[in-house]
Amino acid sequence: MAKDSSFDVVSQVDMQEMDNAVNQVRKEIDQRYDFRGSDASIELTEKEIKIAAEDEYKLGAILDMLRQKMAKRGVPLRSVVPGKIEPAAKGSVRQTCEIQQGISKENGKKIVVAIKATKLKVNAQIQEDQVRVAGAKKDDLQAVIQMLREGDFGVDLQFINMR
Repeated sequence: MAKDSSFDVVSQVDMQEMDNAVNQVRKEIDQRYDFRGSDASIELTEKEIKIAAEDEYKLGAILDMLRQKMAKRGVPLRSVVPGKIEPAAKGSVRQTCEIQQGISKENGKKIVVAIKATKLKVNAQIQEDQVRVAGAKKDDLQAVIQMLREGDFGVDLQFINMR
């Protein structure tokens, strides 16, 4: 009998590229005329991006700049989930954007259900924050990858460790 082939479905963000995008936005804030003398800032932590500005308009402009830089660097836009806009000191506003890493249990279940609905002879199982798909035929695995690319699961999917 032939050995089973497999691959992993993951949702990862290249944090180095994210850091580069945030640094580019920081430089653009320093150089843009409409941000001269304002108290605007953007900061990247391990799991979130903190944005602060004088008003909601400037906050939205910073978020737009971040999305443009992320797109140019190939970072998935879905990986950043903007939080609620909160008032801060001296009439300014701030917003925390969560960086989504990994596939949640709910999305993992949706992916497994979608794979089983194809009626292909493959096994799908959730492993922490990724989904492993295994099957005897590589053609079936490629059909699953194609189906997952066409589907919308709320996160950006990558396919790694094809064996």
